[in-house]
Amino acid sequence: MRAYERLLKYVKVYTTSDEEGQQTPSTRRQFDLSNLLCEEMKAMGMEGVEVDEHAYVYGFVPASAGMEDKKCVGLIAHIDTAPDFSGENVNPQIIENYDGGEVKLGESGRILSPDKFPELSEMKGKTLICTDGTTLLGADDKAGVAEILTACEEIINKNLPHGRIAVCFTPDEEIGHGADLLDIKKLGADFAYTMDGGELNELAYETFNASGAEFEVNGFNVHPGSAKDVMINASLVAMEINSMLPAGDIPSRTENYEGFFHLTDMQGNVEKAILKYIVRDHNKESFKARENCLRHIEKLINEKYGEGTTVLTIKEQYSNMAEFIKDHMEVVELAKTAIEKAGIEPHIEPIRGGTDGANLSSKGLPCPNLGTGGYSFHGPYEHICVEDMDVAVKVILNIFEGIIK
Repeated sequence: MRAYERLLKYVKVYTTSDEEGQQTPSTRRQFDLSNLLCEEMKAMGMEGVEVDEHAYVYGFVPASAGMEDKKCVGLIAHIDTAPDFSGENVNPQIIENYDGGEVKLGESGRILSPDKFPELSEMKGKTLICTDGTTLLGADDKAGVAEILTACEEIINKNLPHGRIAVCFTPDEEIGHGADLLDIKKLGADFAYTMDGGELNELAYETFNASGAEFEVNGFNVHPGSAKDVMINASLVAMEINSMLPAGDIPSRTENYEGFFHLTDMQGNVEKAILKYIVRDHNKESFKARENCLRHIEKLINEKYGEGTTVLTIKEQYSNMAEFIKDHMEVVELAKTAIEKAGIEPHIEPIRGGTDGANLSSKGLPCPNLGTGGYSFHGPYEHICVEDMDVAVKVILNIFEGIIK
């Protein structure tokens, strides 16, 4: 089975995670895909296959004869899709011999255009998979799941020489918890790769340092006719808090190694308001300075309006994995060679986000990220090419070949 055939099957399974979920997985529906994958992995001959109580899927391909002393490679992808846009009732469009032009996304009124997505011009002549405009596609990261299993199936069916292969599919990556309960000891890998990137030639071993921040603003509500020097309007204070942040340090005005404050949610009235941010920076010192900036704003607001007017909560999410991979650059070089052998030029740049690999690397499992060939994740313009998925499978196979040399 080719990787795209698996993808088309997996995207039909509704697996969106939920930031408000209080358990792992955050949505029980993620088990639907976990159980499907478990049966598929058993059928192809993988060993030790199981789904644990948190929807993590484990499976292994034992080393071929004479290769037992080779390094064990871990392969990791996530089963959940992002809560940013609907992931239910996904109806993919398959466009053979794509002409490189605009694509009407069903009856949604949305257009997939090379003017906004220039990579489309490079996909001319290939088979394009996209959405009908009403949902995301789910290639993030079901393409990674499909590519990993397709590579494993090829190794088993063709009896290709290889070291031990350890596979894990995780829930809740999209809400920052994918690696939380991954059992590194059970996985038993010497190092690993997440198949969770975008463009096909992506190789990333640097991520943001990341935290989430929330300002809870408590107002004082009285009749507006007698409000002078008494009323504290929580919504206005919230607006003041946001105005105290640097206006240029937002996602739409930053790139490469530049960090940001991203206001993701806001709600409020006179009595109470909530501001939620994600805070990102590649540099550890700059990242801490950003968190301290938020703490300073909290202090100033409470000095101005009274103690308890605002309460700031900061939760650390993940660290820049470069800090942990820098002493294991042979893992990066192995992937770089595998990409080159597949006939493409590696594109090494920092991830403006994070992956399971960030937290896994911090726990002692070096885990760079590889591209799956998908683009425009988390929304209705998500797309991927059949042929590019085949190349991603080849990259994985080249990694295994590199291990035994």
